[in-house]
Amino acid sequence: MSYIVLIVLFLLASAASMHVKSTFKKYHQVRNTRNMTGAEAAEWMLRSNGINDVSVERVRGFLSDHYDPRAKVVRLSEPVYDNPSIASVSVACHEVGHAIQHAKGYVPLQFRTTLFPLAQIGSQALWPMFFLGIILSIPSLINIGIIFFSFSVLFQVVTLPVEFNASARAIEQMESGNILSSEENQQARKVLTAAALTYVAAAAIAIAQLVRMLLIRGND
Repeated sequence: MSYIVLIVLFLLASAASMHVKSTFKKYHQVRNTRNMTGAEAAEWMLRSNGINDVSVERVRGFLSDHYDPRAKVVRLSEPVYDNPSIASVSVACHEVGHAIQHAKGYVPLQFRTTLFPLAQIGSQALWPMFFLGIILSIPSLINIGIIFFSFSVLFQVVTLPVEFNASARAIEQMESGNILSSEENQQARKVLTAAALTYVAAAAIAIAQLVRMLLIRGND
């Protein structure tokens, strides 16, 4: 049964990924009325919030946008950085939402940043250690593998409030700053909601994988 649940969740995650890409592409073709690019929106939002120590950079890739709290850089993909579309502004403002979280000491973001290296180790060391423990019948290795992976699961769970809050900040700023019209803000919500679904799916998959590991350990 647990395998069936995982398969269903993976299918849902794939559907969520396809949905966010199709939604982004749809509204990437709709120019906003202020003709503001993603980079311009990000710069405006940073300065409007008194954040002068965060820069905005262009990076390669599709939807590779992110905020780096260590370097204090909002990195926007080329389709977002240069394009004056509703989707570009939505994504850019969402990433600046993370910069605002950082500036205001938003606790879930701080916790996620602390968890990040542990989550990386957990995702990389998990399977070899876990399955080696299964093959060699060494419970301690199995348990260590599960503990490592737990950090990855916790990271995915903590990511949810961080991403939801960043989107809420973006919507609020786009509305109060009149970056987008009321109709365009509704379209921006669709872009950010579609993106949020991918994080929900990722967290669900991670939790299901952890449960599956615990079941395997219990049956070993």
